Amino acid sequence: MKKIILFAFVPLLLCLCSITALGFPWQTPKWAEAASSEAVGAAAALSYADEIDQTKIMTIEISVNDSDWQYLLDNATDKEYIQADVTINGTLIKNAGIRAKGNSSLSSIARDETTDRYSFKIKFDEYVDGQTWMGLDKLVLNGNYADATSMKEYLSYDIMRYIGVDAPLFAYADIRVNGKNWGFYLAIEDLDGSYKERAKNDDGELYKPDNDMGGGQPDNYGGQKEGESRRFAPVASDGTEKLPQAGAGNADKMPPTPPSGPVGEESETGRRNDGPGAGRGGMPNMAGNGVSLVYTDDNESSYSAIFDNAKTKTDTKDHQRVIAALKGLNEGKDLEKYVDVDATLRYFAAHTVVVNLDSYISNMGHNYLLYENDGRISMLPWDYNLAFGAFQSRNARDVVNFPIDTPVSGVSMDERPLLGKLLEVPEYLEKYHEYLQEIIEGYFANDKFEQKVDEVNTLISEHIKNDPSASYSYEEYQKAMVELKKFGTLRSQSIQGQLGGTIPSTTEGQKADPGKLVDASTVNLSAMGTQGGGAPNGQPTGGGIIPEGINQEALRSAMEIIQSAENGQLTEDQRTKLLDLGISDEQITQMLKMSQGSRATH
Repeated sequence: MKKIILFAFVPLLLCLCSITALGFPWQTPKWAEAASSEAVGAAAALSYADEIDQTKIMTIEISVNDSDWQYLLDNATDKEYIQADVTINGTLIKNAGIRAKGNSSLSSIARDETTDRYSFKIKFDEYVDGQTWMGLDKLVLNGNYADATSMKEYLSYDIMRYIGVDAPLFAYADIRVNGKNWGFYLAIEDLDGSYKERAKNDDGELYKPDNDMGGGQPDNYGGQKEGESRRFAPVASDGTEKLPQAGAGNADKMPPTPPSGPVGEESETGRRNDGPGAGRGGMPNMAGNGVSLVYTDDNESSYSAIFDNAKTKTDTKDHQRVIAALKGLNEGKDLEKYVDVDATLRYFAAHTVVVNLDSYISNMGHNYLLYENDGRISMLPWDYNLAFGAFQSRNARDVVNFPIDTPVSGVSMDERPLLGKLLEVPEYLEKYHEYLQEIIEGYFANDKFEQKVDEVNTLISEHIKNDPSASYSYEEYQKAMVELKKFGTLRSQSIQGQLGGTIPSTTEGQKADPGKLVDASTVNLSAMGTQGGGAPNGQPTGGGIIPEGINQEALRSAMEIIQSAENGQLTEDQRTKLLDLGISDEQITQMLKMSQGSRATH
């Protein structure tokens, strides 16, 4: 009865609040205060939302046994929780769980003997039943891997929120471990139970589709649910030991099955890495077992990459709703019944702007949350440290001009139906264009993007300068910030041109008429950070010389071209051939240096 009364009075309450805000000397009546008490109580239970303020710097202090912390660092790829007391913005949470997180970034850092700058996940109820930090169940601490700007993920989520996507809360944070400064990170609300309660009124189900083809283990690899990998026995709220509790997901799952077919072969559609950023030497499509959201049949096992990675407790009925939605989506009929179209279009508009190829739109097919509510699916953003062209990108021109109407890389639009099927509908394509235009006008036009970067720089620059574990020097950060501004300006120009028809908006159109593309030769992508990360203390940075996934034939061809360069100088034709083989500008430079160095020693 109370809820009925509350819903009936909400419009009147809003009206009264509006009148008061305008300066009328009216008081909210007692009956209105009583009617709103339930809503206030619910908000208070999730008060962490006020603490994760993107305009402020959070403080996070981790108190942990020294040997336990060293154990975590030495065994980071095991993703095993250890016990720690965590103080966030002055609030102490005792006996929380903390572990390393990530996939390719995690394994890369584990192989790097010069750094222990892992990203972390804090699970507040890992050892104490029902424990939260002001209502939050899990908090992620991202180390901004491979991001010299330290802003890519921050800005990506900010753009998502600007256009109305239910992105996670985020804020920068100074991390201290046992009283010592550990590093400057980005704290992010995990897209799990608390997020669902805050952003979705606790309705629907959440999945994080992943095949774990990027190195390391996914959070729920092999059906291992959160809470089952820990170094110490958990305790109940009364301090007594309790048995491990099965967390989100489902029991008795097998490890994800790799996609079928020989590595490097073409997809069923005959497409293979032929879009911007795609020339990675035949990298296979890694989005099998449901990650691509392509409907195959009605068997739950065919979508193990979705259901094995459930973030909420789901059952067969939940799974069948998802399968029915995928079937309806792939048939392309009655899409409003199976897809939250507006939410999905907003997501893809923002996603297209920031050019994050380590995602659903590339052959990786991962790094997103699938949200299902009442039989309708949509996407939620996750993991943007490799946005702004840092992943699988050949050169700045391709990234700046990334096509808005075929925004995929290495795959066809048919292979990504949640995007492809929607953009096939003229009405939805027009709405998608409207959201792109809204982002350009509201976030980029009239120097807005440059001003935003300056605003964030004012907030974080001193913290970047004093970060003891930073992957990039402060000087590299400053240079990266300059390149980021240039990139944003040119990217918005290209999108505006594509929307206006002066620049081709598809991959094929851009191939046919490259002369109309925005000139991005002044942008140094590698200076902003690329996959492969940086090196501490100002050492040379950048990814590996050999691109991931390149086949031996392409590599041999590339080396022949490099070795044929006279005095280390490539002709335009030679450089174009290297780019077509999937070698980035940065890797070309490194291979030339390596070749010159080799000649000098002989």
